[in-house]
Amino acid sequence: MKGEFTAVYEKRGKWYIGYIEEIPGVNTQGRTLKEVKRNLREALKLILEVNREITRKTLSGEEIIKESIHITITR
Repeated sequence: MKGEFTAVYEKRGKWYIGYIEEIPGVNTQGRTLKEVKRNLREALKLILEVNREITRKTLSGEEIIKESIHITITR
């Protein structure tokens, strides 16, 4: 699965915080910008994996249709 998301980083005191603009709940912190970027990639990956697993378990046995959807968002 490939995707493109917008990472936002803020310096707050001695820490950096980072979050994914398009997906609420994907956020992290780090002492350096490099650390917060690494942490944010991991947080995003984990949230996407968990959401897929929840969907798989929830819809087990139901008639479902899954497909990729592509959109273009202008900034």
